[in-house]
Order: sequence, then structure tokens, then C-alpha cells
Amino acid sequence: MAGCRACRGLCSAALHGTARPQQRKYAMTNVPPPPQNPSGPMGAAPQQAPNAPLIMHGQYIKDLSFENPRAPQSLIEQTQPQLTLNVQVTNRQFDVKTFEVALSIEASAKTPKDEPLFMLELVYAGTVSIGEVPQEAYGPLLFIETPRLLFPFARAVVANATREAGFPPLNIAPVDFVALYRQQLEANGGKVPGVASGPVGHA
Repeated sequence: MAGCRACRGLCSAALHGTARPQQRKYAMTNVPPPPQNPSGPMGAAPQQAPNAPLIMHGQYIKDLSFENPRAPQSLIEQTQPQLTLNVQVTNRQFDVKTFEVALSIEASAKTPKDEPLFMLELVYAGTVSIGEVPQEAYGPLLFIETPRLLFPFARAVVANATREAGFPPLNIAPVDFVALYRQQLEANGGKVPGVASGPVGHA
């Protein structure tokens, strides 16, 4: 019952805008990011109660690519890069209550002369099950709560990839998944993307 009340509150915040959007930020720094989930290793699913509204079964890298076309020259030059970042959330439904949620991150950097420094693409995903919650709670659980669980691990992958490529780690600030979900609802005519109410076949 407590889980249902929490889900209803989350739905209200997402749909009526009581949760305030935050500006998306990112920075390249030599200071390593602090651990955001020290209780378990990367990729390990957090522990949840059996009757939890959301159960994470596992999380993993689905796709990762990094291009460093101007190395080693780009590593020698002392220029302030121009960074761009794009974050998207998608889902794939396996059955009525089981989903794969994917967090896609695209990051790139250019010199002031518009020369490419690096291009990074990451798809970090998790498989989750929805508990006994109202249908209207599915959207916030899949597009807000699940990405929040995945984000610290995806952020660490991005930071490690840029560091291993010879650049300062790209540390992404927390993303406002509430605002991102509201944008997706508006683009989809108010319907939760990728959620079917009837039987679902495996992809």
C-alpha cells in the first residue's frame, strides 16, 4: 500500500509539474567522481523488497563506441573543448510487467575551430519488473525511477571512457528525468511510450 501511495505521488509530480526541472550540466575534470552507489559493484542490481513497486533484475552495457580521430594531436593541444550532450530514455516490453529500459547518452567535443576531439555513444540498460501498482504509475517508474537507478553507472562508464582515451573524465551532472519524461509524454500525445496494456510477444 505504501508503494502505491508513493507511485501516485510520483505520477502527480511528473504529470502536473510539481517537480522542478534542473538545468543539465556537464564538465571535464581530472577529479574522479564520488561513488554514487557504494553498496555494490558496477552492474550489480540493488536489493529490493519482494513487494517493491519496481524490481531491477540486472543492468548492462548494450552498446558503447568511442572515436578519438585526432589523437595524439588532440591530447597535446591545450584548448577548451566545446561539449554537447544528449540523453534519451527508451523502453522495450517483454510481457505485461517486464521491461528493458535503455539510457542512451551521446557526447561529443570539438575545438574552438570546430575540429572533432571525440565522439561517444553509450546505451546502458536494465531489465525491470513492475509490481502491483496502478497503470498510471508505469510511466514514472519506467522513465523516471529506472533511469535514476541506471544513471550513476552510465555516468561512470562515460567518465572512464573519456579518461582511458587520454582526456579528463567527462562527469555528467544529474539529469532531470521528470522533465524528460514530460517531454516524451507531450511528444506521444499524452501516452506512455512503449507500454501496451494487453498481452505482449517477445521481440
